[in-house]
Amino acid sequence: MASESSPPEEVKVRRKRREQEGRRKAGDVQAVDIEGLTSYGHGALQTGQTEEGLRCFKKALKIAEKLQDCRLLRVCFFNLGAAYVEAGRPQRGLDLLRRAQPGPHADRLPDLQFNLALAHNALGKSRQAAAYFLQAAQLYRSQGDGASEGDACMEMSHCYAKIQDWSQAAQGFLRAGESYRVAAVLDSAAIALKEAGSQMVQSDCFANDDIINVLTQSLSLTACITDPSILCELYLGVGVAYCHIRCFQEAVRCFQQALTPAAPQPPLLAKVMHNLGTALNSLGQYRSAVGYHRLAAGMYGSLGCRGDQAQCFSNLAFACSQLGDEEEAAESFIHALQAFRDTENHRAQVQVCESLAECYLKQRKLQKAVQLYKQALTALTHCQECSDSVRDRLVERLTAALQGRVQVWTSTNCDIITTLMN
Repeated sequence: MASESSPPEEVKVRRKRREQEGRRKAGDVQAVDIEGLTSYGHGALQTGQTEEGLRCFKKALKIAEKLQDCRLLRVCFFNLGAAYVEAGRPQRGLDLLRRAQPGPHADRLPDLQFNLALAHNALGKSRQAAAYFLQAAQLYRSQGDGASEGDACMEMSHCYAKIQDWSQAAQGFLRAGESYRVAAVLDSAAIALKEAGSQMVQSDCFANDDIINVLTQSLSLTACITDPSILCELYLGVGVAYCHIRCFQEAVRCFQQALTPAAPQPPLLAKVMHNLGTALNSLGQYRSAVGYHRLAAGMYGSLGCRGDQAQCFSNLAFACSQLGDEEEAAESFIHALQAFRDTENHRAQVQVCESLAECYLKQRKLQKAVQLYKQALTALTHCQECSDSVRDRLVERLTAALQGRVQVWTSTNCDIITTLMN
């Protein structure tokens, strides 16, 4: 089944944009120092100099503590806490962020809520993080900041996706798309809608027509995307979502649109060709699919992506078998089997062994078929969820082959759609 899990994009800590609150009084040299250290600290973080940024914010906090200026202290606690979260020390960051705004007004500052959410998310507290992101989104909306509201909704949705609450994740991405549209950030709106569709297909709460409507809206905004990588990921994600709801013709069109922007990036191009070949398999267009399977398998091999290469060989073998080319089908299944063994994918080994045995039966190579059924049963013992029905079917077919009965069953090979990178 098609799946796509688009991983959240890397999120920069939302740093306080009011660092100049509590700006120096005339002649206050120490306040000038705080302002300079804060500015330099932000610059250091933006260039990846994390420790230097922390040093600046720590020094600014020490000066603020001497001044005993509550507003300056809150700003310095905020900046240092946010910097610790960005530096990968979320617990320390969380402790400081909580000191940034003590009292009843803490829940009125959207930037603070956003960073509290980031800290909780980094600590693995996804549901708590989602609640903070929602609070931040509501506050940004009250301020008319649609772009920031969209950012908060995107992060909230990624939190829900992490705990597999697909419905809440989808609703969050839909809200993000709406917020970005209001703010005229249309490229981000397209991505948000793509993500919404990807979550909707995993939930039981949405009808296919609703999913198609969202995917169509996402595609309608592609003209606003200038980055080829982002454009490719959008077409790829929408295509995989279409595969989930078995709209394979629409999926093929998306994957074909993704070929050109993917061309400069071999890993992305291999993924596009893999999915395109599989969608064509699903449409029964095996002759067109074969070329994409071969190209994708070769590219995955060059990239060292053995598991993905195994899937391509498996799909290539299936297409060849449907075209009546049992020799190439068997050869491709053999390549797939070895690759699945290399990656210790026992479930896939069972599938490929069974399919390869069927190829040998068609060629009346009973002894080889017997060996493959035995190998399938051995691989099945390593599967955590070992199905009795699968074991019974394999035993039945092994018995028939041992008795010299040549019987060809419908292929059990399952097309595999490549999942998107996290």
